[in-house]
Amino acid sequence: MSEIKPSEAASTDDSAEETDWAAAKAFFDNLKTYKPRPPKPRYAVTIAVSSRTLFNMVAERKIYEDEGLEKYVAYQQEHESEPLKPGAAFPFVKALMTVNTRLRELYPDSEELFDIVLMTNNHAQVGVRLINSINHYDLTIERFCMTGGKSPIGYLKAYMTNLYLSKDAEKVTEAIEEGIAAATMFMPETEAETKLSDTQLRVAFDGDAVLFSDESEIIVKKHGLDSFFEHEKEFENKPLAQGPLKCFLEALGKLQRKFYEKNERMNCPIRTFLVTARSAASSGARVLKTLRSWGLEIDEALFLAGAPKGPLLQKIKPHIFFDDQMFHIEGAKELGTISAHVPYGIGQKYHKGKLIEQPEKKK
Repeated sequence: MSEIKPSEAASTDDSAEETDWAAAKAFFDNLKTYKPRPPKPRYAVTIAVSSRTLFNMVAERKIYEDEGLEKYVAYQQEHESEPLKPGAAFPFVKALMTVNTRLRELYPDSEELFDIVLMTNNHAQVGVRLINSINHYDLTIERFCMTGGKSPIGYLKAYMTNLYLSKDAEKVTEAIEEGIAAATMFMPETEAETKLSDTQLRVAFDGDAVLFSDESEIIVKKHGLDSFFEHEKEFENKPLAQGPLKCFLEALGKLQRKFYEKNERMNCPIRTFLVTARSAASSGARVLKTLRSWGLEIDEALFLAGAPKGPLLQKIKPHIFFDDQMFHIEGAKELGTISAHVPYGIGQKYHKGKLIEQPEKKK
């Protein structure tokens, strides 16, 4: 029996995978349906959302915490014909679908699309209510991962996830440690004055410890603003290291360029915002040069020089706003912005500029 060399085996595996995928796609293409099929994972921008971010499950969660798993599952089964209410990630997911519709109009055969995966530790018995809710709102979510009480983090890489959104801060931290862009989502405390855009996905990012590393944030926290300004001036031409969400901005940029190639820049359904506490004149150049060195664009760069972000976010009305510091998240929530906390970097040890006292480790 002849041996297959590793390179030949890899080639054979790839060939088999392509054949299997082509056969499956041909089967689905021959079925009569108005539902668009999910794209091939290697080409898609995959967004994994937990059930509690997609839907408002506060009441159901309380049953689980107060009465236990069996009562929770029984309740979900008894109410499976009742659609769940929209949660924090719902408008974001709807906006992703809007972008997909536009992409399919311009590129009918392209698989460079958003692919939304429901990534939940719910038990399969709850799946019927989740499916019914998704169908009620006409959401295009075909891929599910239901782990029956186990953490779903181990599946994120297998699903080739570009962004993971959850209500569970521990799982989000675990995902970031695995090198996956992730954030903990929060509902706004007040409704926005006007509804969010239904024709354009609007995503707002903080800079340090979100798009970029926390290198500069460390200097601010440990040595103060003057040292920070001097450091940024000295290293203006040295790009900052990447932060946990750089890869997601990169994925958005890839899809934006598909619209630019069709002369649709002014009508692009994706718009990105940098909303940073940095001062433009004192420390803004390094940020912009870093983005340029990465070959990335940001549509609007807003330098606030320490001013609150909430009022500006009210005007932007993003479908999601990412920040590493909870006091910025809290300010945004109070003024009606859907916010997502990125638990990364030195900022997690501080609140409103003050060091949080850490409990002493037991010997």
